Amino acid sequence: MNQHQPLLDRALEVLRTREHWSPYPEDTEAYREQDAAAGERAFRGLLRLPFDLDQPGTDGVVGPAPETGGESSPYGFPLGISYPHGDPDVLLPAMRAAMAGWQAATPLERAVVCAEILARINARSHEFAHAAVHTSGHNPVMAFHAGAVHAQDRGLEAVALGLAEQTRLPAAFRWHKPLPDGSVFSLAKTFSHVPLGVSLLITGAVFPTWNGYPGLFASLVTGNAVLVKPHPRAVLPLALTVRIAREVLRETGFSPDLVCLAAERPGERLARRLALRPEVRIIDYTGNREFGDWLTGHARQAQVRVATSAVNSLLIESTADYRGMLDNLAFTLALYSGQLCTSPQNLLIPRGGIDTDEGRKSYREVVADLGAALDALLADDAGAAGVLGALYAPSVVERVDKAGAGLLGEVLHPSRAVTHPRHPGAVIRTPVVVGLDPDRPEQAATLLTEHLGPVYFAVAVDSAEAGTAWLGRAAREAGALSAGAWTTSAEVERALRETCADCGVTLSLNLSGGWYLTQSAIYSDLHGTGLNPSGNTTYGDPSFVTGRFRTVAVRRLTDTR
Repeated sequence: MNQHQPLLDRALEVLRTREHWSPYPEDTEAYREQDAAAGERAFRGLLRLPFDLDQPGTDGVVGPAPETGGESSPYGFPLGISYPHGDPDVLLPAMRAAMAGWQAATPLERAVVCAEILARINARSHEFAHAAVHTSGHNPVMAFHAGAVHAQDRGLEAVALGLAEQTRLPAAFRWHKPLPDGSVFSLAKTFSHVPLGVSLLITGAVFPTWNGYPGLFASLVTGNAVLVKPHPRAVLPLALTVRIAREVLRETGFSPDLVCLAAERPGERLARRLALRPEVRIIDYTGNREFGDWLTGHARQAQVRVATSAVNSLLIESTADYRGMLDNLAFTLALYSGQLCTSPQNLLIPRGGIDTDEGRKSYREVVADLGAALDALLADDAGAAGVLGALYAPSVVERVDKAGAGLLGEVLHPSRAVTHPRHPGAVIRTPVVVGLDPDRPEQAATLLTEHLGPVYFAVAVDSAEAGTAWLGRAAREAGALSAGAWTTSAEVERALRETCADCGVTLSLNLSGGWYLTQSAIYSDLHGTGLNPSGNTTYGDPSFVTGRFRTVAVRRLTDTR
């Protein structure tokens, strides 16, 4: 596995420079070992079968029927896969025991094994993409990118960060102190890294790999075992990950029980049970804020890292490229039906209108022109399905229907159902745009609540200053991962920069063309800041890995001369 050393060296360099780089191609044609057709065949070959992992403590199965915990594709059919269910009283002690040999390995040895796991996952990227389509409802391009190769980038980023932090101190050296009488006092010193224990990874249904791989690989490379607890609607992508990880660990002489799966039966509340186990010392969680707050308040024995709800906002104050802005914004709102954690929700527009290269545009004109851009982008059902993807949960469908019925505010641009050409059972909706007035208390409360899905609020604000204030308020009170703005004013830009720095949210300005507010450049951008209620952790930052191990020193007298 020495072939991974150059890869790790390059990853370490890029984390320093923050330049563009990825070892995992985005081009689907670059994968000759498994092309798209082979990936679909591999996915289809998993359906309606048991998913064996040969884990300790298996005491039954989860699934295959939806009523017994089996997954159903958002595109309209049950997967029919059954997963092993584990007894925590057997599984967790076995995982803790497996850590001894892993801890004895050097940080570089662990990093090389992690890189091999990612290499094997990468070789099956088309299969992982199909798993993302039929668990999270991604469109095919989103599935291949965020569900496969970009998730792998996030994993390697965490491996490189872990390797860097574990090699910051020398493993062994001699320390010399000159004394007043001319002699020298010498000590031999060593620094060794001690992992905390079992790491519990609790993932959501939207991006189980993209959000899950950072915690999985950060814990693994720092010497910890990882128990993966996937969302019941999106087990398959992480079950495949666990299977590959166990294969690589076994082949490289380590215990496969360093990585295990915890599939959940309906009503079991397994995450709560596991989170309080004394063996669990690290928890990575992606999901709703209520459970994130419960974890941080109750799992006192563990370091808890949470990524939860976000209410993202953008301000449209002025633009020198009105059509470019509309096209960029329309695609941003349509992409994956607004189910991205970085999707904007609140579109803040001055009541008196905005200045553009096409002259002054009123609030109503901006909203109408945005609706026309959405209609043009999504006019054809087949093309629309490829951009939107399916709504991954019934709660999202209910949210769109409620907004479309005018129950949240005035419907300024209605949603419509889209028929998928291959999957007529898929539930797909175009965005609905609702007009809100923040001066009305009930509508102001709506702006401070996350509405995940293709539901957007065109908010009539009194001024750019008022819009900036609302952007900051939503981030501070409800949490935010991204903020955007279109402005030609240096003064407005300065105010936005100050507000976003104060509330801890990444700001994107005047985007057009092929880069969108929702995108994150791995190895370059940070994801999250830990400075607002959207979470307490940051992907891509050294702090994400440093708390997963401790360093213990040994000092030994050598000689004095």
